[in-house]
Order: sequence, then C-alpha cells, then structure tokens
Amino acid sequence: MTFDKYNFQKSASPIAIDWEEIEVITAFQLPEDYKYFLENYHGYEGFIGSEFLQLWGYNDFLEKNNSYGIIDHLISTCGIGTNGSGEFLAIELIAPCQYRVVLSPFIDLSKEYHIEIGASFSEMLIQLDSGKEWFR
Repeated sequence: MTFDKYNFQKSASPIAIDWEEIEVITAFQLPEDYKYFLENYHGYEGFIGSEFLQLWGYNDFLEKNNSYGIIDHLISTCGIGTNGSGEFLAIELIAPCQYRVVLSPFIDLSKEYHIEIGASFSEMLIQLDSGKEWFR
C-alpha cells in the first residue's frame, strides 16, 4: 500500500512500534493498512477530496486516545484522527479481523453516533480521493 499520493509526511526510516503493547491498550489488533501508516508516516493534516482530516501519527495516537477517553469509553474502537469540526475518525473492530472506519462526535462517546466512512483505512482514503463526502 502506498500513501505517497496523499502527501503524507514520510518517516526517514520505519518507526519501531511495540504492537503487542498497543494491542493490550486498544484490546484488539489494528488492521495492517493502518499499522503500515503508523510505522511509516508522521500523520497528516489537510484535505483529501473535499474533506479535511487530521490523521494522528504514532507519537499522538495513544496520547489523543487517552486524553479524549476514546479507548476507555468505546470498546473495540480507537481514534485515528479528527475532521477538525468536532468529530473524530476511528477504527472500530466489528467482528474478528473485520473493521470499519467511522466518524463520531467527541461530545457523546457512544457507538450509536458512529457513521461508517469506509470498510478500511485505505478504502476511506480512496473514497475521499474519489470525491465522497462524509455527510452526503
């Protein structure tokens, strides 16, 4: 998977991440495409298609999830960024090895407000790049 198209800030060398530690904290294994992103990029802030997003790099991933209480309040969900308008982007485990990317408000951390924006991290990016809007 290449994310070069989106002008993500690439790390000079892969970031060493203790995935076992991360998966103890998140209580599930993260999908491979998102692991690749965290290992190789410092995050992203900008537009893809018509939607603004800020994707957290590894250095912000745990700190943001902890400070917003995402992992503590939403089982099988971990934040990966924000849209800059009061909602966060998250990966949600919906069945063993089956994920979806959702957009949800920071104000009320409840799965009932999740809006699916992709079946995977990569699919979300591809859909945004092809013009999909989150609220249409």
